[in-house]
Amino acid sequence: TMNKKTSSRGEEEASGTRNETLGESSCLGEAKRGQVIRVAYVIAALDLTFLFMQIGVIPYIAKSLGLDSVGFGYLQTIFGVLQLMGGYIFGRFADQFGARTALVLSCVSGSIFFLLMSLSTSIPILFLSRLPGVFMHGIPGAQKVITDMTSPSQRADALGKLGFCFGVGIIAGSALGGVLSTKFGIYVPAYVGLVGSIINTLIAIIFIPSQTKPESDQHVAEHSTSQSGSLFSISEILRLMKFPGVKEVFIVKVFAGFPIGLFMIMFSIISMDFFGLEAVQSGYLMSYFGILQMVVQGLVIGKLSSHCTEMTLLRLSVFVFAGVGLGMALMRTVWEYCIISVPLVFAFSLLATITDSLLTKAVPSSDTGAMLGICASVQPLTRTVGPTIGGILYKQFGVSSFGCLQLMINLGLFVYLLKSKIPLGKMKS
Repeated sequence: TMNKKTSSRGEEEASGTRNETLGESSCLGEAKRGQVIRVAYVIAALDLTFLFMQIGVIPYIAKSLGLDSVGFGYLQTIFGVLQLMGGYIFGRFADQFGARTALVLSCVSGSIFFLLMSLSTSIPILFLSRLPGVFMHGIPGAQKVITDMTSPSQRADALGKLGFCFGVGIIAGSALGGVLSTKFGIYVPAYVGLVGSIINTLIAIIFIPSQTKPESDQHVAEHSTSQSGSLFSISEILRLMKFPGVKEVFIVKVFAGFPIGLFMIMFSIISMDFFGLEAVQSGYLMSYFGILQMVVQGLVIGKLSSHCTEMTLLRLSVFVFAGVGLGMALMRTVWEYCIISVPLVFAFSLLATITDSLLTKAVPSSDTGAMLGICASVQPLTRTVGPTIGGILYKQFGVSSFGCLQLMINLGLFVYLLKSKIPLGKMKS
């Protein structure tokens, strides 16, 4: 009970002073905050461009070193596990040492990652190059900056625009990786990623202020309800899940997009076997996804968030996801998939943005980094268990099984959201 009272008091201090402080001229003016947020977008876009650039060439580097498909699967799994382990630790690090320090850590880790990748003349060094991935969390770092610099009413729109950066990363990274590796050699994208990550580090040091939280939130952080100073603590995760609405929203975040996550992990195989696409055509399809992502998150979600409540948008994303599941269960051609991709990208983007916004509002400002870290671990978790589960589903039941699973899970979640009384009114606002 004492912990609950302390947690409640921390929430009230944060909620009672945050909007007021953000509205006043604090250590950072409105124009300065806007500039910092734009810099965070630039860092995220560059980070994702370099990431997708290496995703395109790493299979060719692995093949040139004599790594078979099983070994390559281990390489990908290791990276997924490291990202899963590092997500929450990175978030706690950001809470304790600040968003700028966390972003610099991510960019420096990226530099080491690409340096080792450029030196990968043997399989052991290639595996070693995955290790810095434990702290490569550019998107959560940018989310932390945006969360600190925006009021709760602005947050969904600001976080949604990060999806635009994601689209830029998919298109630019895939194209650059292909052109550079084809014309200049398979290691050149790693050299470009190394130089780019160093530049990103300098941008973060120069343009992101050491303190991104408003003064009131710095005061709340000093009186944090956190009971552990360590970077990883199961008890801290459980404590965050006890805040009103957090557990319910997080359950929806994890399960609503899980079947689609499995499908996307298996997409390289599905595109060849089921759709009969060649590598170039698959690249065009990825660019199409990137454009959809840019349009939806850059233009649509911000307008929706200003006209609808976040709970309404959460229900909408789950309902659309259920429809996507039905469409995927019935689809037979790549053109049908292109049509289904429109509501798929809409629902996926809306779910990610709204759940991140809700969850960061539900916890005290001193814990937003940890909460974003937990959210960032959802995708690596899917990447870790996905190849096994997705492989079984595809082999035993075919492509339609992903759609059926998507439909059933999201219909259940939609009924759950309609009937359950998620205490959003008590969430920090």
